[in-house]
Amino acid sequence: MKRIYFDHNATTPLAPEVLAAMLPYLTDEFGNASSIHAYGQNARGAVEQARSSVAALVGARAAEIMFTSGGTESNNHAILGVVAAAPGDTKHVITSAIEHVAVLDPCKALTKSGIELTVLPVDREGLVNPEDVLRAIRPETVLITLMLANNEIGTIEPIEEIGKIAAEKGIVFHTDAVQAAGKIPIDVDKLGVDLLSISAHKFCGPKGVGALYIRKGTHLGPLMYGGHSERDRRPGTEDVAAIAGMGKAAEVARMGMRTEGERVGRLRDRLERGLLDRVPHSWVNGARAPRVPNTANLTFPFIEGEAMVIALDLKGIACSTGAACSSGAVEPSHVLMALGLAPEDARATLRLSLGRETTGEEIDFALATIPAVIERLRQLSPTYKKPAIA
Repeated sequence: MKRIYFDHNATTPLAPEVLAAMLPYLTDEFGNASSIHAYGQNARGAVEQARSSVAALVGARAAEIMFTSGGTESNNHAILGVVAAAPGDTKHVITSAIEHVAVLDPCKALTKSGIELTVLPVDREGLVNPEDVLRAIRPETVLITLMLANNEIGTIEPIEEIGKIAAEKGIVFHTDAVQAAGKIPIDVDKLGVDLLSISAHKFCGPKGVGALYIRKGTHLGPLMYGGHSERDRRPGTEDVAAIAGMGKAAEVARMGMRTEGERVGRLRDRLERGLLDRVPHSWVNGARAPRVPNTANLTFPFIEGEAMVIALDLKGIACSTGAACSSGAVEPSHVLMALGLAPEDARATLRLSLGRETTGEEIDFALATIPAVIERLRQLSPTYKKPAIA
């Protein structure tokens, strides 16, 4: 069976160049990057080269990059670390209703220790209003954490505008850029962020490695104790092979971002238009907002998203209903609910996310396959005879 992968927001295939960069550190170059002998220094050289490549991807200085185990750790360290380091007994954090759970959950955990939390709403397209951020700020606000691009609908938030507000008020600003890195240009100075999280496996790098940009002068408490790695910020022996792979993936993504983004964006737009033309009573979530070029999130009422995912998988198309971290969840997507969708519509949604190996022929196959699958499932639905949706 021909198989097509439309779930790149969950994870991406490892690029051949990345595998080649990793292999020496999985075999002959096995040294500990903290050792002072030749084996260790070879490993240290690979880590520092990767640090420079990752820094270049986000417009940072190499010394401001800390390697982590991935986006979840980066987000947790940013949020928990800032709050731990902030002076005073009363502290307040601002976030939004559509953040990834790797941001929402640590924020909610902080409330158990008395930290106050404001969760901002978004509009129908998934955008945070900068004026809402300004109104939410209090004298005790120590952190604003808002994602750069949403993992489910692809909406790009007005981070640059919010960054100016945070800087004017002297508040630490963190952005989760896991779904943006490698897809759109990022410049931490232009965005005005103090902390930025990324994860290698979202841009054809290995799983289990990520990075946190930490602007010079930003105070951040540790998550763990036990060593002096990563400039005393994160203890533990570095995974040199994974870090080298992330560095190569960052380099590849940065060099090809413009042309690849345009190519994938054209394919995504063709896929959306074709589905909307072929499937009645359907719409694209976040369509009127700026979005990362690879992400399409469409609602097909009257059927369950999980049923669509299973039926399409049997036809050779891999996609999802939303965040991979929430697969199997009974509740509808918190992102789509925040947009104002009814629960039944939030459950009737597919996320189709494209990548560097996606081809026009695959889009053609999807357009020939997905509408028929949806129509068959709708014919089995007892609610399909409802009036047309406006």
